[in-house]
Amino acid sequence: MKHSVSHGLGRETARKVARSAFDSYSKRFSEFSPRTVWRGDDQAEISFSVKGFTLKGAVEVKEHSIELDMDVPFILKPFQHKAVTVIEREIKDWIKKAEDGAL
Repeated sequence: MKHSVSHGLGRETARKVARSAFDSYSKRFSEFSPRTVWRGDDQAEISFSVKGFTLKGAVEVKEHSIELDMDVPFILKPFQHKAVTVIEREIKDWIKKAEDGAL
């Protein structure tokens, strides 16, 4: 599953958004064993567990977008649209925080 969320923050601020979001999620959703491993400044490998499945993916911060690429097991495909909707809403909330100077 590939998904892109546009932003007007520039790469540096978008990096702060992504790192802050993942740090927050790691604390808020610890029961899902979220894991983020940054590879340089702009790319991260992410994973979390849901209903006995571990989902893995990658995030890339770009100048005008945050790109997600998740491997979704076949059995969880029916929930993919809902997951994308939630992820996009969360990213947009963090982008709004940065635009409002709250980051």
